[in-house]
Amino acid sequence: MDVDVLAKVVLGLPGVEEHEGWAGQPVFKVRNKSFAYMSEDGTRLQLKALREEQEALVAEDPDVYAPSWASGRFAWINVDFAAADDQELLELVTEAWRLSAPKYLITQLDQV
Repeated sequence: MDVDVLAKVVLGLPGVEEHEGWAGQPVFKVRNKSFAYMSEDGTRLQLKALREEQEALVAEDPDVYAPSWASGRFAWINVDFAAADDQELLELVTEAWRLSAPKYLITQLDQV
């Protein structure tokens, strides 16, 4: 998937704003909570995930998915989005958003 297409999809989710990260890379937030970070070179995406999902994805396809830093109950995952399946990537982005979005925004998306 092209980086510009991916950014449009992410920004199309309710309440999403793009911010600049500490190294100038795009950071996507919903209600001031980060759920996705683009790498500086634009080839990888770091997504919020549940630990079980992170473990399953890394075990399934370690060439595409790699574990990233984790905090609390969430386990972030690095995705080589050029090598990832487009549909699966869209699902992972949406799930990462759901982990950070307030219920009223999730309801908005579910009603579409």
